[in-house]
Amino acid sequence: MANSSNFQEAIRQAKTQSLVGPNVIPKALPFVGGGLILTALGTYGGLGVAQSYPQLFMPTFFGAMVLQLVLFFVAQGAAQSEDNAKALPMLVLYSLLTGYTLTGLITVALAVPSVGFWGIGMAALGCGVTFIAARQIGSNLSETDGFALAKTVQLGIIGLVVVMVAQLLFSLFGVHTPTYLELAISALGAVIFAGAAVVDFYTLPRTYNDEQYLAASMSMYLTYVNLFIFILRFLIAFNSRD
Repeated sequence: MANSSNFQEAIRQAKTQSLVGPNVIPKALPFVGGGLILTALGTYGGLGVAQSYPQLFMPTFFGAMVLQLVLFFVAQGAAQSEDNAKALPMLVLYSLLTGYTLTGLITVALAVPSVGFWGIGMAALGCGVTFIAARQIGSNLSETDGFALAKTVQLGIIGLVVVMVAQLLFSLFGVHTPTYLELAISALGAVIFAGAAVVDFYTLPRTYNDEQYLAASMSMYLTYVNLFIFILRFLIAFNSRD
């Protein structure tokens, strides 16, 4: 849920009506696509480790999570400072590690017969459809509607983070989320990040100049990774009902 910090920062900085980076999104999109491909490769590598060296997977999984968190803040700072030569290799590694940490979710999806590769493909397709719609809608938002939607999505992400943290704490004490509640949380998360995808096309040109394209790509990348996660979680929960 690192996207929460990035998204809030984008909203905080988008205070003027003028575009500071009219070309930042076109420059960012190749890096968003590249990051998602690297994430898929990281997941593929994680599945290989989990299958061939299961005793190594959990230690490396937690190590990847810690390193991923550190890289997020360091890379974000470098990208916002327009130090793209420093930020790019960190974002490459960050994308690979993100894929590695998605291995658990992908493994669960593959273990559910009615989800499997079909469900993973549907989650990816959902992200693609969202991108097409978000680009059309977000690029044509008025100032009033754009800022109102941005604030609404920001509050939604904050609330979602609180729910996810509570869900994690309960699970540590052996209290697992009922299926109906998991369905609701996953659906809510998918809707919120679909909204965030729309908002990206409004806020990013007002937040980052054209040379901060890596910072913009990082925000968009996190939006679609989280959207993919919640769509897939919804499919898993929906097809795992008693």
